[in-house]
Amino acid sequence: MEYTIQQLAKLSGVTRRTLRYYDQIGLLRPARTTEAGYRIYGPSQVDRLQHILFYRALGLELAEIRAALDDPDFRRLEALQSHLAALEERRQALDALILTVRKALDAEQGGIPMPDHKKFECFKQTLIQENEAAYGPELRARYGGGTIDAANDLFMSRSREEYDAWTALGEEIQEKLEAAVQAGADPAGAEGRALALLHRKWCAFRWPGAAEPRNHAALAALYTEDPRFTACYDKAIPGCAAFLRAAAEALNP
Repeated sequence: MEYTIQQLAKLSGVTRRTLRYYDQIGLLRPARTTEAGYRIYGPSQVDRLQHILFYRALGLELAEIRAALDDPDFRRLEALQSHLAALEERRQALDALILTVRKALDAEQGGIPMPDHKKFECFKQTLIQENEAAYGPELRARYGGGTIDAANDLFMSRSREEYDAWTALGEEIQEKLEAAVQAGADPAGAEGRALALLHRKWCAFRWPGAAEPRNHAALAALYTEDPRFTACYDKAIPGCAAFLRAAAEALNP
């Protein structure tokens, strides 16, 4: 069945303006355009739009979604299975958050006091689940399930102060990275080396093995090999992911 842009907007709940924007950026092009200039969408475009909405619900950026859908190895069945797994992970995280709120309410109402470390456990668990949903298969295939499980356990054991310091370090790295790229700095120079050292420290918070030069360089290589990582670092200034990889490789020859 075919749809005009107005009909597809009504069917999907996506505005015509958004559909036109998706066409402009190459995310969702119509099957054809009539002589009068009307966009016509067919079954494959409907399926693609469904995937776009699934990915958007999971928090992916449009550039990441386009990269995933345009991948020659993209398979609809596997993608749907991945969507389901990610949504189930999110539901588990939401259930954990609801449970934490209920316990906090009980404590406020004179029930069992809530230990401080329990107050933040669900937030760390949510971050792990989101990371697993987005990058778990690739990381487990590259480093092994045992390594990733150990890294997740370590992350869960971190204190709130350690977690806040790690978050602040990540923000500092991104700011300095964008400034270095804009200034045309040399990844192998002093500025690049300092950034690579900070990044290695940041990675080691989640995975101690990242402190090893070979592992750090391999991890940084993912930032240009996987378009989702690239989009994350390049969301404000293009070239940040490539700079970080080059800096890590220069630090860990």
